[in-house]
Amino acid sequence: MVLDLRTIYLAGAITCTLLGFVQLLAFATGRFERWPLWWGLSNLLVGIGMVGIALRGSLPDPVSIPLANLTSWTGYLLTLYSIRDFARRPPRLPVYFGAVAVAGILLLLWSGPEGFANRVILMSVLAACCDAAVVREGLNLLRRERLISGAILVGLFAPTVPVFALNGYLAASGQLGPELFTPNAAQPWLAVTGTAFLLLRGCALLLLVTERHRNALVSLAQQDALTGTLNRNGLEHSIEELTAEAAKRPHRFAVLLIDIDHFKRLNDTHGHAAGDQILLIFADAARSELRASDILARHGGDEFVVVLPHLTAAEAIGVANRIRDAFDRALKAWGKARVKPTLSIGIAEGNAAENRLQALLEQADEALYRSKRLGRDRAELHPATAWR
Repeated sequence: MVLDLRTIYLAGAITCTLLGFVQLLAFATGRFERWPLWWGLSNLLVGIGMVGIALRGSLPDPVSIPLANLTSWTGYLLTLYSIRDFARRPPRLPVYFGAVAVAGILLLLWSGPEGFANRVILMSVLAACCDAAVVREGLNLLRRERLISGAILVGLFAPTVPVFALNGYLAASGQLGPELFTPNAAQPWLAVTGTAFLLLRGCALLLLVTERHRNALVSLAQQDALTGTLNRNGLEHSIEELTAEAAKRPHRFAVLLIDIDHFKRLNDTHGHAAGDQILLIFADAARSELRASDILARHGGDEFVVVLPHLTAAEAIGVANRIRDAFDRALKAWGKARVKPTLSIGIAEGNAAENRLQALLEQADEALYRSKRLGRDRAELHPATAWR
């Protein structure tokens, strides 16, 4: 099968240009962040550069060789810039300007027919490094934001790193011939592969954006806006996951019901802003003493629930007291409250596969009121739990 390299370049150029215009129109609606601007400019510049390269021989050499290649490289680099902008990473503008400037100087120096191999090696190395940097950003998005689409981004950029490396090797070994459109077996297939990945990548960032927005909506539905802890909906969802896990691997778990003592008097004395600050202080203090698998939720007002998978009530008492100590230390560091709140905690224990959360919360509530009757600022077990 014979592939015409000029046709491949022109087809890719037209598609990239159209994609660029569509993404710029999306940015013009004002409903997105700036990433469609950079992504659209990236596709537009790559498309314009590919047109210049495809028309080599019809356009003056200074236009079709150094200028067209530099335009393509600038557009290609903007892909990385747009992904870093999406990931809210520092722009590092000096690095980008430097990469464009160095490439421009070398392309001018190697603009003659004898510089073809050097140009191919240069563009291949730059593109491979750029794609490797995008792969790194995709892995970071997967790790930091748990965006599964980050893996798709990696899958669309990682394969072209060896493709560009191979292209550079073929140029260095003289297997591509003396100029771009010299008939050879490898160049058209490499061009088709690179162009296919280039076009598929237009979907990657859209998937990332969709997933991030979906996660944000889930977060709004399941998290308390003030403290960042789970709300009741989020708590129920987490308990469902815990129950599903326990169906496969049965285990016990402990529930802490925590009430901030004297919270109403603190609000009356210092105002609701101080009350909100106390809630934030508590949430941070509690998180500092919990494991990643533990569940922290705001149950309402100044009442919080902590679910401790794989822990017994006896072990949960230690966690409860550590939370009390951490809260006390944080309040002393804050040092602005004349009314000093403390924590009363009720503890219950159950089987994750059998006991419903509501029943355990009722037991923990009974233990909580026992804690208050005994003077507050303490953790108490529910009697049924204490006798296990």
